[in-house]
Amino acid sequence: MSSKQPLAPSRNLASTLALVVGAVFLLVGILGFIPGVTTDYDMMGFAGHDSMAKLFGLFQVSVLHNIVHLVFGVAGIALARTARTAAAYLVVGGVIYLVLWIYGLVIDQQSRANFVPLNTPDNWLHFGLGIGMIALGLLAYRAVRAGTATGVDDLGGRKA
Repeated sequence: MSSKQPLAPSRNLASTLALVVGAVFLLVGILGFIPGVTTDYDMMGFAGHDSMAKLFGLFQVSVLHNIVHLVFGVAGIALARTARTAAAYLVVGGVIYLVLWIYGLVIDQQSRANFVPLNTPDNWLHFGLGIGMIALGLLAYRAVRAGTATGVDDLGGRKA
């Protein structure tokens, strides 16, 4: 084997961040379907404010809410393949969570508009997720633009 043969590229920062965030969302989506981790599991509805199940006894969830977490998780893992799509997942996902935070603040939690469902702890978690994901996405974009310290370009290949 020639000593000039390039090493396999290491995972870039953006992809690693999106993969971790996606895996956490996937885990949370799965945990939402586990009795005990989700309190009042027998009171979980498909959707709507009347679903009384709470993940970790705090965050109001429904089947739909858990499915949203699973979809966000699968999206993060799938989009982690390239640095650009990974960074976009983080920023766009963060914006979506900030919109969801605002939505949760302005709707009446006891109304039909609360179809996900959302409660006050959900709202503030969504705010934190939104800010955190956008910050990670911007950090990832910066690394993509700089070519990353690992010498891996934004497509996952070695830089010349």
